[in-house]
Amino acid sequence: MKRLIVFIRLYWLRLIFAAVLLAAFYFTIQFLIYCVGNYNQLEDFSKRQISGQMALLLPMFVLVNLIALPIMLGLQYYFMQGGLAGSIGKNKTDLAKVNVKWDQVIGMEGAKKEAWELVKLLKDRHLLKMIGGRIIKGTLMIGPPGCGKTYLAKAIATECGLPFLSAVGSDFVGIFVGQGAAQIKTLFKQARALASLEGGCLVFIDEIDSFARPRQADRGFGGGVVSHNATINQFLTELDGLRKAENNIVVIAATNVPEYDLDSALMRAGRFERKIYITKPNLKERKELFDFYLKSVKVETNVNSAMLARKSLWFTPADIDAMVREAGLIALRSHRDVLTMKDLSEAYDRVIFGDKSNIILTEDDKKWTAYHEAGHAILTYLIHPKDDVIKATIIPRKGALGFVAHSPTEEHYSYNREYHLSQIKIALAGYAAERLIFNSSSSGVTSDFDKALHTAQSMVWSYGMGKSGLVGQFREYRSHYMGSERMISEKTVEVLDNDVQAILKECIDDVTKILAEKKDLLEYFAQELLKKEELEYEEIQAIFDKFGLKPISGRAPIQI
Repeated sequence: MKRLIVFIRLYWLRLIFAAVLLAAFYFTIQFLIYCVGNYNQLEDFSKRQISGQMALLLPMFVLVNLIALPIMLGLQYYFMQGGLAGSIGKNKTDLAKVNVKWDQVIGMEGAKKEAWELVKLLKDRHLLKMIGGRIIKGTLMIGPPGCGKTYLAKAIATECGLPFLSAVGSDFVGIFVGQGAAQIKTLFKQARALASLEGGCLVFIDEIDSFARPRQADRGFGGGVVSHNATINQFLTELDGLRKAENNIVVIAATNVPEYDLDSALMRAGRFERKIYITKPNLKERKELFDFYLKSVKVETNVNSAMLARKSLWFTPADIDAMVREAGLIALRSHRDVLTMKDLSEAYDRVIFGDKSNIILTEDDKKWTAYHEAGHAILTYLIHPKDDVIKATIIPRKGALGFVAHSPTEEHYSYNREYHLSQIKIALAGYAAERLIFNSSSSGVTSDFDKALHTAQSMVWSYGMGKSGLVGQFREYRSHYMGSERMISEKTVEVLDNDVQAILKECIDDVTKILAEKKDLLEYFAQELLKKEELEYEEIQAIFDKFGLKPISGRAPIQI
């Protein structure tokens, strides 16, 4: 009976409309019965008119009233009984039965600890009331895409046993003024109805920044600003309205943008008063993610999740999932039902660098590319303080004729002068290798020069690492200098530019000297690339072991 009452509250207007149609159908049938009963007493013209009306009206009313209308009302009531209320309505919210276990949420341990407090508050509402506390009704999840914000919200709903009513921020952006505000009203109307039925409701709004950007002044150029402001105002009103009656409605919103890009009124106490910051998984969490996703597929015994975790630095959980699924497709194309490490390595390349290109290199192009990439690989292995070489290839991908992939053995968040100098030297190593072998250089050094110059400029213009000793964040004012307003002098710019060139000159001299001393290694590495086209981590490590070389002191190689 309670569900029926809530159903009537939600759809009373449609029920009235249905009753009117049924009444019209009833009186039409009665009229037709009357006409048929008195058919013989009518004139021939009236008989023909009534016959035509019956031929048109009767099938139409039978179709609308006896078939379409009951099916529509029956489906709506069925959805209400099954916990799917709101999936048919004028807004695009979706009420789903979620079943995401708490231990299935992997790769966000810090965020889970924050979210668990919310779960405990929702489970122990009576304890909270006893101490005079108040349930946190608004929680904002902030983090990059693919890190599991929606997944975590579903896990919260599952743990609390609450219905999960979800929407996307763009659903509340319409072409008509007031459309977004009306859909916000409908969303919370459904939430209150579900809360009265189920004892609570969790409303999840993904990409809330679609409609929750800061409000603007209306300058009379159209209704877009008015509609945008009205949508936010209605949303704020609904959030405040949750405090007037204890409906046990919890609103969780997710966004990829920084919180200062949202309207400041959302952030004040009493609205989104709890913020959960979600970051990309660390090394331990990435290993757990690989273990989780690899459980669902058949893999060879030599597949090493620790190696994959180190290789996939800065991957999101969605990236790792995509990598495992892509590896499955690669194995399927080879008519195998077991994933190998090679499949996963190729899947990694596809996620990061794209699929193999249809470019066919000439033997001359292959030779230049092989020596170019060999230079990058050797310098990375010998001098980089943090990164290890994990792959070298001369197979074209995504516009590049070849590449060397290198990755840190662990996460780092602060970089010193030694690190930046190694980045520049590695970028210039391809150019130095070409000059050493061919006494010339190719157009393939363009992107390397761009990377080296950008890094050197950052060192001098932003980090205070130039030999002149100038200190300051000068890059911020460079645009002013290039424009009409000069905020730094020409002399200062000249000194900074000289510092940049001094760093580049020092780096290219060091790189040339190292490669000249290791010319035998350069030749061997390039020939191995020409022979195999791709070298994986183990093969690269074996080459350096053959020449008795170890990485720079303080950097441990990846453990297999």
